Amino acid sequence: MVRAGVFDASGARRWPALAGVPATTAGWLVGVLVTALILWSPYVNYGFRSPSLHLVLDTADACIALLVAYLVHGRFVRRGRWQDRFLAQGLVLLAFASIGLTSLVGRIPDVPAGTLDIWLPVTVRLAGALCILVAALSGDRPIRGVFAQTHAWLLPLLLIIVVWSGLWLARSDLPVAFDLASVTNASAPPLLTGHPVLLVAQGLAALCFFVASIAFASQSARREDELLRWLGPAFALAAFARVSYLLFPSLYTDWLYTGDFLRTGCYLLLLVGAGRELRQYWTAQSRAAVLEDRRRLARELHDGVIQELAYIRAESHGLPADLPAGDRIIAACDRGLDEARAAVQALGRPTDEPLGFVLHRAAREMAERYQVNLEVDVDDSINVQAHQQHALMRITREAVSNAVRHGKAPRIQVRLAQGDNRRCLVVQDDGQGFDPDRARADNAGYGLVSMRDRALSLPGSLDIASERGSGSTVTVTW
Repeated sequence: MVRAGVFDASGARRWPALAGVPATTAGWLVGVLVTALILWSPYVNYGFRSPSLHLVLDTADACIALLVAYLVHGRFVRRGRWQDRFLAQGLVLLAFASIGLTSLVGRIPDVPAGTLDIWLPVTVRLAGALCILVAALSGDRPIRGVFAQTHAWLLPLLLIIVVWSGLWLARSDLPVAFDLASVTNASAPPLLTGHPVLLVAQGLAALCFFVASIAFASQSARREDELLRWLGPAFALAAFARVSYLLFPSLYTDWLYTGDFLRTGCYLLLLVGAGRELRQYWTAQSRAAVLEDRRRLARELHDGVIQELAYIRAESHGLPADLPAGDRIIAACDRGLDEARAAVQALGRPTDEPLGFVLHRAAREMAERYQVNLEVDVDDSINVQAHQQHALMRITREAVSNAVRHGKAPRIQVRLAQGDNRRCLVVQDDGQGFDPDRARADNAGYGLVSMRDRALSLPGSLDIASERGSGSTVTVTW
């Protein structure tokens, strides 16, 4: 009899899933500290004039945004999730607004400074922030429509065209968003300067990033996603960068302020997340290749070695009944089939299965094969490494096989428990029993030696208690 149970994966995975929450908290603390310093500290010089460095930061931020957007688009192609789609689109919009859009519009004749060259980038940036907010709130929902998946890039393209066309047609009526001539030095205190709509747009963008940061951090605690863990702290810095731009819109000047460095910090965190995402992807690809090769070997063993051994066993029944070698050949075929099937099972099964699940399955297969009453009582909270799991499974199979074939046991118990910082596997039967010392002295079979070697490799110990006529008990402790 085999009792089924509910099996849990290793609890050690819980800690990495929580890593995004403290990282986001750290991002918020940095943003709060920097904002407090530029507001109230008289000793912090929060800005300096450097047109070349301003251009370098804008270009680096845009390139990182496009790189991460490309990576997220690849996730979207593989998974088809709304979150990936809107996140990639938002990053593209932010990158497009950073790649010289202000200077490009400023080169167009008959466009007053501080109008279209500011309203167009700020509108595109606000659209990007809204896309990122929608991505954060959409969670892991899949896209159902084929059209939405195929034409995922139509939305940002159409949005840019519509915004550009509308602002271009209204360029002569646009108010001055920010007077560039008002920037004279970096020693003045932060001011809420600029058109009220500009200030509202910066505030809305900051609010979008704040909410997105919280949403991404909350999701990172539930999902094992390398990139997701870095979105929370990254957009926390982006939100405080918008707060800095709200205090002083250095984004449209040659002056570098704390907002510019907070924004660059946001993109650097996104770059770190993208790198970890790539490493996770290629690690998964290599694991998938290994698993596929293991399955191929399992198929070859099943279709080749096992079939040949089964044929030899079937033909051995045709040997004369008075030929002693016949029974030995059949017994050898049975052992070969057991070993080959165990190898097929080890190669073809996932490597991250819980130990309790593996022991239950092995017990069920042994019970069906030998027609024996097999009871299993395991603690499903016990987790071991892959090589330990394989060793324990092979010890269990060998002990059960010996109990049936040599001990003629009608009933076998398999128990797995833990206590006092030690774990214990017990295989007990009510068969004929044997003399373990005599068996070791006579080198009776390789099974006992194999079980002991596997127990030592855990590392652990193997104890066999048995007497003739009173069954046997195999105990592995590690």
